[in-house]
Amino acid sequence: MSILRDHYRKKVVTALKKEFGYRNVMQVPRIKKVVVHVGAGEAAQDSKLIEPIVADLAMITGQRPSITKAKRAISNFRLRKGMIVGAHVTLRGERAYHFLERFFNFAATQIRDFRGFSPNSFDGRGAYTLGLKEQLIFPEIERDKVKKIFGMDVTIVTTAKRDDEARALLGHLGMPFRKE
Repeated sequence: MSILRDHYRKKVVTALKKEFGYRNVMQVPRIKKVVVHVGAGEAAQDSKLIEPIVADLAMITGQRPSITKAKRAISNFRLRKGMIVGAHVTLRGERAYHFLERFFNFAATQIRDFRGFSPNSFDGRGAYTLGLKEQLIFPEIERDKVKKIFGMDVTIVTTAKRDDEARALLGHLGMPFRKE
């Protein structure tokens, strides 16, 4: 079991029950899934560009990514239906907690000029999305062997019904929020 999941079960559940007045353990919000998405629009012109992205994403998350294809043609972007436009990974259960543990403790500290994540990036239903500019912040990536630098979006989906519950959950789990 990951250290973060153990911390959630032992400390976070009791803290959130006390903070929000939950009567049942099943009412306490938890991490549902973590989605890591990389958009690679230039891969539509050259399909070989997706290979290093898929390899790095698999190394970061520990799971093989799915390749995302265009659903419809858009002539302004020279995009036809079925062309490769990115890759994504959906992490659930233990893998999600392992990823978040590494992300909060190691990768977030490597971001340039990092002052914390914005506490306002919630969607109104308990999901939090943030964007990263490069994959080099993760310790699994060897800087010498990187063929292409790319950004990614990380979405943390919780079972919380409101943003304040999700913010409290992620804060107790150790997500470094910016002080405003």
